[in-house]
Amino acid sequence: MLHDFKRLVPEIEVRGIDISKYAIQNSISSVKPFLCEGSALSLPFKNEEFNLVISINTVHNLKIDECAKALQEIERVSSKNSFITVDAYRNNEEKKRMENWNLTAKTIMHVEEWKNFFEEIGYTGDYYWFIP
Repeated sequence: MLHDFKRLVPEIEVRGIDISKYAIQNSISSVKPFLCEGSALSLPFKNEEFNLVISINTVHNLKIDECAKALQEIERVSSKNSFITVDAYRNNEEKKRMENWNLTAKTIMHVEEWKNFFEEIGYTGDYYWFIP
């Protein structure tokens, strides 16, 4: 995604983190200078450092208390906007598909539960659901 942003808007400043040293070492060479090793639970950036923070299919791979911390970290480093995608379901059929399909998520909730969770922990950014 960082590569695509830089291609579309060459003057944009981008930064990215990954918990995996392997992922960073094997990333596209054009974005390696903008990557660092880090955890969503303690983002290595200053308060309000970014105009936009994006997290796609990461937060739900954490335990619920860690989800809260990661979302609060996104809030902390964002000065304006944030966007996340998390695993969710809207009905029992989607829940069953999610349970059968997902191997890594530790927190999967109904979309209304996610909305309540966001409000409870103070996440004010935008969001979207991944529903298989």
